[in-house]
Amino acid sequence: MSRRAGGSSAAWGLASLAALMMSAACARDPDATSTTASAQQVATPTAMADTTPAMVVHKTPSCGCCGLWVEHMRQAGFTVEVRDTDDLAPIKAGLGVPYGKGSCHTAEIDGYVIEGHVPAEDVRRLLTERPKARGLVLPGMPLGSPGMEMPDGRVQSYTVELVEEDGSTSTFRRVEGDR
Repeated sequence: MSRRAGGSSAAWGLASLAALMMSAACARDPDATSTTASAQQVATPTAMADTTPAMVVHKTPSCGCCGLWVEHMRQAGFTVEVRDTDDLAPIKAGLGVPYGKGSCHTAEIDGYVIEGHVPAEDVRRLLTERPKARGLVLPGMPLGSPGMEMPDGRVQSYTVELVEEDGSTSTFRRVEGDR
């Protein structure tokens, strides 16, 4: 029994550490610039920007990493309207974000939902290919994803998932980390 309690304690400790890291990331100043962003992460606007539909981003007012992701999308040529709200749960549920696939912000673009720190290039691909799906999710807040850049340039492996119409998910793109 004590062995089980020790494992549970360790799990809670790891969960607490993860929550602390996520809250610290969200508390970052969205106006701070990252010197480690790759050319892929900071795409320049193209002629497509004139024909790209506008995006609406729902986020909490104090989240810095959400502001950094919005800036990533704008630098990639997207027109973004930000709507600050204190309760994102009803928005996520209404747009069909699957349980357990959430992140710190939710966007809408041309009938699709974009959940989390999805790179602009994946949103562009979604809009070009137009699959019959709800949208894209990047669960959690992977280090090195747009808006979650690290000062040392570290990138954690992550998977952008396509949310099918029935709520199931499949791999849309896998990004391999560098460490």
